Amino acid sequence: MKKVIYALILPLVVVSGLVFANREIKNENLKKPITKTLSANERKAEREKWEASPDGIIYKKWEASPAGKKVYAAEAKIRKHIKDYTYMEGVVTSISLPLGSRLGFGVMVRMNGDDYILKFEPEKSQLEQLHSLKINDKIMIKSHSVSHAPKYTYPIVSAEYVERDSKVIFKRVPRKGGC
Repeated sequence: MKKVIYALILPLVVVSGLVFANREIKNENLKKPITKTLSANERKAEREKWEASPDGIIYKKWEASPAGKKVYAAEAKIRKHIKDYTYMEGVVTSISLPLGSRLGFGVMVRMNGDDYILKFEPEKSQLEQLHSLKINDKIMIKSHSVSHAPKYTYPIVSAEYVERDSKVIFKRVPRKGGC
C-alpha cells in the first residue's frame, strides 16, 4: 500500500515542481528592464557620436543643403496649425507619392504655396473614401505631427482628420492597447 501511495505522490510532486518552475520563468520574462534616462551630457555625447557616423554625416549635409532648408521652411509655415491642431486648407496635386517612397498610402498636397506629402494610416473601411480623392480637390486637414527625411524633398504630414466638401473622408482610428 505504501508503495502505491509513493508511486502516486512522486509524479504529483515532479509535475507540480515543473509547473512552478515554468511559472517563475514566465514571470521573469514579463518584467521589462527599466531603461535609465540619459543625462544632458550623455545625450550630447550620444548625439555627437551619431553625427560622426555615416548616417549622421549624410543627414547633416542634407540639413545644410538647399533641399533641406526648403523642407524646414515649409515645416515652419504650418507649425502653428500642427501645434494648435487647427484646420489647414490644401489642394491635392498628385494622387501618388514620389517614386520610391515607402510611406504607405498618401497623396501630395499643396498648402500655403508649398508641397507636402500627406500620409495616411487608414483602416480598410476608409480606403474607398480616400481613393475617391482627385487632383485639384480642396481638402481641410488636421494633424498633430509633421516630419522630414533626407530621402524626401517634401515635409511629411501625418493625417489625423481630413474633410472634403464639409464631409469627413478620413479620421485616424486610435491604436488599441495604448499609444
